[in-house]
Amino acid sequence: MPTNTSRARRARTAGAALLAAAALAAAGCGPDGPARPVAPPPALPTSAPTSLGDLTGWKLEDWTKYVADSRFANETAAGFWSAARMDAAKPRPTPEYSLTAPAAAGVERDAPPAAVPAQPQPHPYGQATAVVGRLFMTTPQGDAACSATVVADPVNPGRSNLVYTAAHCLHDGKGGGWQKNLVFVPGFNRDGQAARGKPHSDAQSAPYGRWTAVRALVSPTWLQESGVGAHNQFDYGILRVRAENGSGASLEETVGGSVPVWFNAPRDRITAAAAYGYPAERPFDGTELDHCDSPVPPGRLSFDPTRPPMYVIGCAMTAGSSGGGWFVTRDGKPNLISVGAIGDRSPAGYQAGPSLQDQAKQAFDFFAKNVR
Repeated sequence: MPTNTSRARRARTAGAALLAAAALAAAGCGPDGPARPVAPPPALPTSAPTSLGDLTGWKLEDWTKYVADSRFANETAAGFWSAARMDAAKPRPTPEYSLTAPAAAGVERDAPPAAVPAQPQPHPYGQATAVVGRLFMTTPQGDAACSATVVADPVNPGRSNLVYTAAHCLHDGKGGGWQKNLVFVPGFNRDGQAARGKPHSDAQSAPYGRWTAVRALVSPTWLQESGVGAHNQFDYGILRVRAENGSGASLEETVGGSVPVWFNAPRDRITAAAAYGYPAERPFDGTELDHCDSPVPPGRLSFDPTRPPMYVIGCAMTAGSSGGGWFVTRDGKPNLISVGAIGDRSPAGYQAGPSLQDQAKQAFDFFAKNVR
């Protein structure tokens, strides 16, 4: 990532220009109706680790057993996510944590960041921002939406079908199960025609089509933990998707690009960051792609010193932006370094996201190579 000498330059690098101007590498079941409840989750996989240390020694067979035991299934009928149904989806709540309340024992955190307003991306969204989209799901509380990003697949360069998001958008953690009817819509409302309350077509909401999740992975520790805290230091998730319309083209070929994930990024090289997503809680409504351009290095938030401390930036985006990518410039191109994981409300003032270090890389490499 280039070294910047002023806040203004950092903001430009990490902000709208980061995705808008950079050239990216190109390349079910059930009718509409009331949301059906999620089935009770199966017992925790016996292969799930009991500590972070257990995971570092996992071999291929351990990961293979974990994925099988996790029992991800996602049967979504074509057309389930109509324009009307997407409009009606509620934002997936962002897990809340206050940076101003007294910290619990063991929590290490920097001072709250300065406020950074959310800026709307101008229509029509260009090829570079087509990698960001909305992720729809059915939760036990009803239909909901997060944000997500098309990421590069090192096994299939130029033909990625991989999507990166937050774990809490995919699975409820200990005591919960996988979300249902998971569908990714890249470049949602690209041309600005899908204004809430105005008639619009499915094609206007989903200009690059709808992409159904066929495989998924969250951190193995995610299944054994709950609540807001150390849990969220591994709040990342990966999807493999396929076109709902049966097109033979990959997701990356369809949207025109993907973003590499920068694992083990040195903190001293993260001098600014830009978070993108589709906030849907007031004052937003989920129809617009927004971004927060933090002109300063991210702060730190740690609930467990054995896990990588989270990144923290000022950001006014609300619920619905969870899972949206955080980007920096590396070698002149955008790289994803995190996703929106936790924040605050009334008003929204900051977001925190996981630092994607060894555990996240191990999970991603296994998924890309072995989970089809």
